[in-house]
Amino acid sequence: MPLKVLIVDDEALARTRLRTLLADCTAPLTRVEAEAANATQAVEFLLRQPVDVALIDIHMPGADGLTLARTLRTLPHPPAVVFVTAFAEHAVQAFELEAVDYLTKPVRLARLQAALQKVERLINSGRALAPVVPQDVLIIQDRGGTERVPLSQVLYLKAELKYITVRTKTKTYILDGTLSELEEKYPARFMRIHRNTLIARHAVQALEKHFDAEEGEGWAVRLDSIDELLFVSRRQLAAVRELVAG
Repeated sequence: MPLKVLIVDDEALARTRLRTLLADCTAPLTRVEAEAANATQAVEFLLRQPVDVALIDIHMPGADGLTLARTLRTLPHPPAVVFVTAFAEHAVQAFELEAVDYLTKPVRLARLQAALQKVERLINSGRALAPVVPQDVLIIQDRGGTERVPLSQVLYLKAELKYITVRTKTKTYILDGTLSELEEKYPARFMRIHRNTLIARHAVQALEKHFDAEEGEGWAVRLDSIDELLFVSRRQLAAVRELVAG
């Protein structure tokens, strides 16, 4: 059976664009049950006729898409929510509201199909449509999409100008925020070894003598799965020694 879809966007052209993309979706197949230009229209329709997934714009007159998503969670048969918006800054809030996916405009067919496939898998597995985002993930904007990166995969976090480099075994991401926030939020998982670096406690392999072009002679940490050495400040050296010894 095709997925039943509700499109919620205050711009008629945007709704038409989504209809066109949905018509091109082949895996899964979809059927647009209705369109709504605002949150009120969306709720009124869903009270009469449930759908599988609501594609919701965030910036709309009146109640915005985030407010609408909160309301939908109170319905007897809430749809899965996929946000479709021109703005990327609300991704964290969106996933806190248990959105299945977060697409940025202009939406590409491949990304839309991927989001709908997530919805289909949830339905077929018999689970609730909207999965709860675990607390141990980082939500990262990556190439126009949004990715959940489990903290268990993060090897280190390094402050670089206005951003944080997030390093896993296989990939590097860029994250907005500060090291202090992450250090305070996850003290059991990460340790500060330098003013600009947090490392994953579980990933520490060794402490080695090291010469750094900026810092000079000193010590560096070697982490599991990567060749890169991370310089340890004198202030943090004793704590790192203790971690390695323990």
